[in-house]
Amino acid sequence: MNAVPEPTPVAVHEGVLELQEPLPLHFGGELRDVRVAWRLVGNPAAPVIVALGGISAGRAVIDTAKEKGWWSDIIGPGRALDSSSYRILGIDFLGGSGASTGPSAGQNDFPSIASQDQAEILRRVAEHLQLARLEAIVGASYGGMVALAFAERWPELVNRIIVISAAHRPHPMATAWRSVQRSIVRYAAQNGQGAEGLRLARALAMATYRSANEFEQRFAGPATRVDGRFQFPVESYLLSRGDAYAATYIPEAFVCLSESIDLHQVDPAKIRVATWLVAVIEDQLVPLSDMRLLKQSVSGPVQLVELSSLYGHDAFLKETQALREVFTRALSTTGDVK
Repeated sequence: MNAVPEPTPVAVHEGVLELQEPLPLHFGGELRDVRVAWRLVGNPAAPVIVALGGISAGRAVIDTAKEKGWWSDIIGPGRALDSSSYRILGIDFLGGSGASTGPSAGQNDFPSIASQDQAEILRRVAEHLQLARLEAIVGASYGGMVALAFAERWPELVNRIIVISAAHRPHPMATAWRSVQRSIVRYAAQNGQGAEGLRLARALAMATYRSANEFEQRFAGPATRVDGRFQFPVESYLLSRGDAYAATYIPEAFVCLSESIDLHQVDPAKIRVATWLVAVIEDQLVPLSDMRLLKQSVSGPVQLVELSSLYGHDAFLKETQALREVFTRALSTTGDVK
């Protein structure tokens, strides 16, 4: 059996920024003793690109000698977004389960967090690292919302944004699904079973991330008996993904950032930086119509790329070649891309 090759070594620089003053929050109030964990990897002499993903993504963007990155199929030496040509900056989201400030297990009074708050802590990290201007922010899903919020507020700090499967506001149907997920977690937590609630909520969420065609291809087999009852192939898959998620994520953090998605609102007319949008036709959470409306509403130069993918909303994790082409075009373009 061949040994698995070690990941290509990359330069890693990381730390935790501790804010000295309370952080004012977009929806009112403030958060004290804020810590923001960040990691910068890649060519130390190269321009900086921020990579932001879904609510469970964090600063571990690419593979290192110590751990696997959440976007390691897309970002790394020689990959779709090449860390040999760029430095890649990742952060742990505020309110999440990473090393940045977030709710503790059982905490019910953590404040509501906006995509604008995530943009603010990203700005603070960039300032801390003395990055006068970012080459790009590449954001997928929730990270795309943060990229839009950053571009709306600080166009002078970033050359361009690349937004994958994220619009200027959530679609009500997607909010409907997420609202049920949060209710499941809250109900379970009230009964002392927060992890079980998170397991079920994540299983339900997984059913919205992928396309109906993929599920038909993978899970059309017959049910089997498990512990005296029938269990369907798709059921086994969803629950296994729920188990894995609940083992590493804090239920209250899931509720906080899931809510943050549904509170997201930006004004596209205020976005004037060069913007590349990537829509997935099969995405159940961010309909193509919303991405087309966003394209029409952005004031600056904008390009919309429409992809078809069996992976639906999760295409940003899987479609290596398609994203390579998008990144190549977006990062080599100057001026008007309309």
